[in-house]
Amino acid sequence: MPEPAMRDRILESAERRARSGGYHGFSFRDVAQDVGIKSASVHYHFPTKADLVEAVAHRYTERAQAKLATPRTAADAVSQVAALFRAALVEDDQMCLCGLLGAESGTVPDGVAAGTAAYFRMLLDYLADAWSDKPSATRPETVLSALEGALILARCLGDTMILDAVVEDLCRTVG
Repeated sequence: MPEPAMRDRILESAERRARSGGYHGFSFRDVAQDVGIKSASVHYHFPTKADLVEAVAHRYTERAQAKLATPRTAADAVSQVAALFRAALVEDDQMCLCGLLGAESGTVPDGVAAGTAAYFRMLLDYLADAWSDKPSATRPETVLSALEGALILARCLGDTMILDAVVEDLCRTVG
């Protein structure tokens, strides 16, 4: 199998690092060391750290959107969005990239904040569309906030059942 292109390797490293320590938790030198190149080579692909993290957020959003199939019900939509958070917790053993970047929104460049907001808007629109024919008492913002918070608690306390219980409650609430 061919080795991933250097740009992709840089994006993968930056995503791993951002999902562990946020925007301010890594440098170009860290990424360069991860992929075995000089820091100047990272700058060749991404002139600034903001450019790099914007690209990471954009790629993260596209991958998430590609995983979301057309839901049959509101509960199905909640389950599909929840699967993104569960994969972050169980498969990746990391936080949601945009959750961390969103927490830092007051201290990151505007483009990074906009890329982060685009991720959340995409998920909110997906949830809202899922129950537009059958209004629910539970708002998309409530669902997304609960999932993001459940991910934080489950990761912090080392208990995936926290996320699973919140998903079960949300699915029951939205019908």
